[in-house]
Amino acid sequence: MADRSFLEWPFFDDHHRRLAEELDAWCAANLTGEHGADVDDACRALVRQLGEAGWLRYCVPAAYGGIHERLDVRSLAIVRETLARHDGLADFVFAMQGLGSGTISLFGNEEQKSFYLPSVAAGREIAAFALSEPDAGSDVAALETTFWPDREGLNVRGTKTFISNGGIADFYVVFAREEGTSGSGGISAVVVPGARIDASERIEVIAPHPLATLRIDTFTSHASLIGERGRGFAQAMATLDFFRTTVGAAALGFARRALDEATARVRDRRLRGAALADNAVVQSMLAEMALDVDAAALLVYRAAWIRDVQDRRNTREAAMAKLFATDSAQQVIDKAVQLFGGLGVTKGCIVERLYREIRALRIYEGASEVQKVVIARHHLAEAAR
Repeated sequence: MADRSFLEWPFFDDHHRRLAEELDAWCAANLTGEHGADVDDACRALVRQLGEAGWLRYCVPAAYGGIHERLDVRSLAIVRETLARHDGLADFVFAMQGLGSGTISLFGNEEQKSFYLPSVAAGREIAAFALSEPDAGSDVAALETTFWPDREGLNVRGTKTFISNGGIADFYVVFAREEGTSGSGGISAVVVPGARIDASERIEVIAPHPLATLRIDTFTSHASLIGERGRGFAQAMATLDFFRTTVGAAALGFARRALDEATARVRDRRLRGAALADNAVVQSMLAEMALDVDAAALLVYRAAWIRDVQDRRNTREAAMAKLFATDSAQQVIDKAVQLFGGLGVTKGCIVERLYREIRALRIYEGASEVQKVVIARHHLAEAAR
């Protein structure tokens, strides 16, 4: 049983505590963490399952089938932490429904929200966030996918890569530069139906999930433009700011599961007639793991609380939460593998699965090195004031 004492912290309201309890019980009854070889089918099934159970309603505002009047980062973080602790692919599915539709939730017009968001909440349609390119990963302002308007609509052409839900998404929020512009000011966000994008070039990674390179050469209506033209860079950064805290929450869920599994292992495993848990070296490892988990939780839920309660951009705090939670979870899981010994690197062992699942979180939605730059810049700006 994972530690739930953090729910007593003042970051939360009673409805957050109920959410954590109810979702944990649902996950225990419905998720196994095991999926077949066809990861696309597994993700489609999970989208339907989470949608039918009502959990995807946390991904959109209440006016469009959601739970809260506006997106609540604390709820999103609790859901991601809980899902990740039980089933990493279920967490991925939930996260991509939120991130993939997030720009629409935050910046879309009424028609766009009404058209897309109810289907996302119900699990009827799968969303994707198409930002990264072969030569524009961390440097978003360097993206080369272009669009040019004509009387009938928008022509969009370019290549995106490492796009989650690539190949199974019903629609993509694509960030593209208006032809003839340079820098971040020429970027806009447009919604493109999945059927109009070539996502046949799939990418296999160590923790399988739908991932693809997108070849885009299509036409879409003027109505597909999200928000103000030329504001795409700011929209992308704001969307990532909003969901970056939840990446830390997913890492926290992985770390909690690793700590639970390692604790059970050393309590049951015997060495020279005594429980492995009685060994001082093992106790030191467990102490470090428990410390990292609690510190990560404090940073994650502080960042979420600042966004929800203080209603302000939490770029610095989200960067801290994402950086520390993902890096420390890697260390926690590595220690768990060590405590399991040879079994820890055996395919099918839970900690082996966690070891593969955590690694990508230190890269996507802003690599650890990028988060350090963000934190330092905010620190120096504050010092200058």
